[in-house]
Amino acid sequence: MTLPDRPRRSVLYMPASNPRALEKARSLGCDAVILDLEDAVAPDAKEAARAAAVAAVREGGFGRRELAIRVNGFGTPWMADDFAAAVAARPNAIVVPKVDSEAQAVEAVRLAYGIPVWAMIESPKSLIAVERIAAVEGVTALIAGMADFAKDLRAKPGRDRLELMYALQRMLVAARAAGIVALDGIHADIPDLDALDIACKQGAAMGFDGKTLVHPNQIEAANRAYSPDPAAIAEAEGLIAAFEAGQAEGKGVTTYNGRMVEVLHVAEARRLLAFAEATRG
Repeated sequence: MTLPDRPRRSVLYMPASNPRALEKARSLGCDAVILDLEDAVAPDAKEAARAAAVAAVREGGFGRRELAIRVNGFGTPWMADDFAAAVAARPNAIVVPKVDSEAQAVEAVRLAYGIPVWAMIESPKSLIAVERIAAVEGVTALIAGMADFAKDLRAKPGRDRLELMYALQRMLVAARAAGIVALDGIHADIPDLDALDIACKQGAAMGFDGKTLVHPNQIEAANRAYSPDPAAIAEAEGLIAAFEAGQAEGKGVTTYNGRMVEVLHVAEARRLLAFAEATRG
């Protein structure tokens, strides 16, 4: 798993139209909160939700949690005002749904006025353009929107998500090639925590940085799956110690547990330990 510059193991959507949800988000164990103005908000509540999101960002109180606003997308009557309000509020990121082309990614970055853009990949068009979308300067994350994608494909994904694997892997490769964050899509079946656990472990094994969530009871599974386990931490510590001892002794080649240790392995081990430390904060 490639480790991001900060923990984004659990990224929770919260409807900006729900005051109780906004208040609860300040005390949850997620790494990031997305104040949602799109799917979770009815058309007649959009303006009130926008104002509530701006107020929440300005009021603060979210601690170490990264805070983003998801605006309504291209072609909607709310997009321009959503962007203007988000820019005024200055969250950590603006999430843009249904980014279908490089041109739309460029426009989203322009409208964001320097705030990082997290682009959602939710359609066959967006997947075809994903490498170009990821390469747009100012886009700092890709988010898998596999519910809409599956609908467009007429696919019926099972627990193993085999039907969506090509899309997920292509999106992940595009993010890694561009050096940006990749977030796995939501698990919509809230009561099925066993399936959620499978999806979280699968996404972490693939290399995603974290998972987007729709309910607080999903946070624990995501944090667990995307955190370095004790064995990985011990392995990293041992590898670094062996390398440093070898360097002190003037050895040209260092091995640890029968494997040759290169500088790139040490760098990844140090990143893993730094990430593990960050998750404890």
